[in-house]
Amino acid sequence: MGSWEPPRHLHPPPTPGSPPQTSECPPPSHLGPPPDSWTPGCVSHTPPRLLRVCPPPEAWVPPPDTWAPPRAPPGGWGVLGGAFLQAALVAGGVRALGLCLRPLGGAFGARAGAAAWVGSAPLAALQLGGPLGSALSTRFGARPVAMVGGFLSGLGLFLGAFATHMTHLYLSVGLLSGLGWALVFTPSLGTVGRYFPAQRALATGLVVSGASVSGLALGPLVPLLLDTYGWRGALLLLAAISFNLVAAGALLRPLPVPGETPGPPRDRPGLIRLLRHGPFIRYALAFVLVDAGYYVPFVHGEARAHEVGCDEHRAGLVMAAMAAVDGGGRVAAGWLAARPATPLLRHLFAWAVLTGLVLLLLPLGTSFGGLLALASAYGFCAGAVVPLQFAGVAEVVGAGQLVHAIGLMQMFESFGSLLGAPFAGWLRDMTGNYTISFLAAGAFLPAGSLLILTLPGFFHTSRGAGGKEGSPAPAPTGPETPSRSALEPAM
Repeated sequence: MGSWEPPRHLHPPPTPGSPPQTSECPPPSHLGPPPDSWTPGCVSHTPPRLLRVCPPPEAWVPPPDTWAPPRAPPGGWGVLGGAFLQAALVAGGVRALGLCLRPLGGAFGARAGAAAWVGSAPLAALQLGGPLGSALSTRFGARPVAMVGGFLSGLGLFLGAFATHMTHLYLSVGLLSGLGWALVFTPSLGTVGRYFPAQRALATGLVVSGASVSGLALGPLVPLLLDTYGWRGALLLLAAISFNLVAAGALLRPLPVPGETPGPPRDRPGLIRLLRHGPFIRYALAFVLVDAGYYVPFVHGEARAHEVGCDEHRAGLVMAAMAAVDGGGRVAAGWLAARPATPLLRHLFAWAVLTGLVLLLLPLGTSFGGLLALASAYGFCAGAVVPLQFAGVAEVVGAGQLVHAIGLMQMFESFGSLLGAPFAGWLRDMTGNYTISFLAAGAFLPAGSLLILTLPGFFHTSRGAGGKEGSPAPAPTGPETPSRSALEPAM
């Protein structure tokens, strides 16, 4: 075999004992292929006959401090998919119960205020059980806790199908299913936040957009089930759907932390520190007020559609449209918040105020077309609030306390969720329509938004306790609260 010879336009190979000849080119960032797979470009010889290929000008590599696509540890995308399914099934169950309120109230002779508790009780239990979900996931891991929660949620809906009194529904659908959803929702969001620390708002937006998928499917499906099988058959089918949370929970792969052994937390100061953390308390109280009005259209929207003359089919379309654009709002808000131009808390404030303004305008929808347009606008704005709310927790307290903070925040806001829909139903009973109900609900959102203005990072970019997304966080408090170095690869 003949010896290799470089092309004529290259420097000849160096002779023994002579210094290597080099061409003038920028310092290389990598070694090129061996001589037998020559790549054209700026080439120099280095003994023993290795080619050093300079990258072409168009192969620009961004500096480390610029934006790059999110990366996750192995299994991160599977976790994202599992959390998406969980958000879809949890939110779908909550919204489906809102479509069942009229037949449930009619079956037991309950007024709108009493029937509304069936829709608000599981939502309140979901949020009130947030600290329990975070504590159990820290102790045992997110995967087993979410799987148990999925079983409990399906069991509650199954038992509710055999209720003979409204109290039975409060205990089964309200308490048991709501508790199961709490054991699913909080661990899944916390896990996603740890897998995607640098793009937390966008990842959270993708996860919670699953609510729109289930809402779009169940909006027209639940009225059909009610017409075909009655409310008992509808609850049985919803129970069968909810049991799929067990399989979705199995996708929450634990994130290993180098040098850390499994076991219970060595100390539990997280919740105590949070209860003494002034910005976090104000943040949680803001969403107590926001939630007092936020869920009213989702619980009473179908009844409002009937009030303006819509039949079952059109009322289902109104709810389905609100759920469909809800998902678009969640993804859009998460994507916009991932841009570094404006602090995340300002995004959150703007969307919360806009959601309240649209809710105040909802009583103007006195026809099917007008109500459909306003409900769609509300769904988009309301969806935009959700990912920013959960991503904003890390801005306030830091990623190291994320799971505990999400659970505790949900516990606080459960009071608003628990009272908001029944209060709107009571106003409807007193006034004879939902106009005052929606106006009162719309006033709660701007009121809660004012508390966001008091947070340290609102008017200036401050690392504070939480810092920017992906910034170093306090020390972990449990086996599944890894440090930043275990989560973020070099960008």
